[in-house]
Amino acid sequence: MELSNRVKKVNPSATLAITSKAKKLLSEGKDVVNFAAGEPDFDTPDFIKATAIQAIKSGFTKYTPSTGILDLKKAICEKFKRDNHLDYSPGQIAVSCGAKHSIFNLLFSLINPGDEVIIPSPYWVSYPQMVRLCAGEPKFIETSLENGFKISGADFKKAISRKTKILILNSPSNPCGSVYTEEELEEIAQVCITSNILVISDEIYEKIIFDGMRHISIAALNKEIFDLAVTVNGVSKAYSMTGWRIGYLGAGAEIIQGVSKIQDHSTSNPNSIAQRAALAAIQSADDSSRPMLDEFSKRRDFIVSRLDKMNKITYFKPSGAFYIFCNISKTGLKSLEFSNRLLEEKLIAVIPGIGFGKDDYVRLSFATSLAQIEKGMDRIQEWERQL
Repeated sequence: MELSNRVKKVNPSATLAITSKAKKLLSEGKDVVNFAAGEPDFDTPDFIKATAIQAIKSGFTKYTPSTGILDLKKAICEKFKRDNHLDYSPGQIAVSCGAKHSIFNLLFSLINPGDEVIIPSPYWVSYPQMVRLCAGEPKFIETSLENGFKISGADFKKAISRKTKILILNSPSNPCGSVYTEEELEEIAQVCITSNILVISDEIYEKIIFDGMRHISIAALNKEIFDLAVTVNGVSKAYSMTGWRIGYLGAGAEIIQGVSKIQDHSTSNPNSIAQRAALAAIQSADDSSRPMLDEFSKRRDFIVSRLDKMNKITYFKPSGAFYIFCNISKTGLKSLEFSNRLLEEKLIAVIPGIGFGKDDYVRLSFATSLAQIEKGMDRIQEWERQL
């Protein structure tokens, strides 16, 4: 049996590969410190779990409309208006099985063979692979530590060709934690408007932001960019609900119709019980993400203080998300060798940067306890001195 050409073009996830190896070592009783996790280590708040239990008890266990229940769509509209100054109607909302699912369905709805999708590099590992699965061509704009791992309007304009259809923007970003300012987004938006390019704005980390930075949705800048933007979000990071698999997007009605067709014939509706739980989370007046954010800020500052004492590993201090992107070029190792050796020799799991488009970097997640972080940094510091 021969696999399809589209599958052959796709690389396995470097994130999942190292995580799987670390989990195997843990199952063998090894004392692994996991800096690989892409999810908060906090439990889902009790009021959300209680809502899910009540949904089960009340029999809310049947099919729903494929793009989500109306009450949840209305709550998402209210959230977009309250938090992001975006005015969507329920008919402009699609609920999917996670933000990743939302983005995949968007790309599947929009891309024709050969269409170019511009992606700033480093990028989340799945963006280019999803573009390839949809028969599109990912086109990368390289960024660096010097420019905060962000593209400018000029960078974007220079990368555009006659085949360019979409820009994927992620702020706060994975793996760098970069956060775009309003002025930077205005530059990018103007290029989108001038060149009639749609922007997919992945805002899944919007609640995890530090140093007084403010999250801005590019679609909120003006009516012209609103019409060209799709805003993607979900409950995974803000409410520590990664396993519940609820993401959502706001877009024009035509795009929603396309996404709806795909979900009709693939997944059908997102989990009914998880939809009720997500409704409780989004409607909650209590900012349950605040204690989590405060803890993430302490962890970030601790890791930075330890990295400052190392000679061969430098870093970018993130303004959002829960990752530190570390430059390892002074070690003389590329990211896969670095990550595998660190796991085998010191039982530390980090993600190789090659999966993000930067082979001289690794990603450390601080979505683990301070005690684990301290233990892990002790080991990394000892290992780095021995290199």
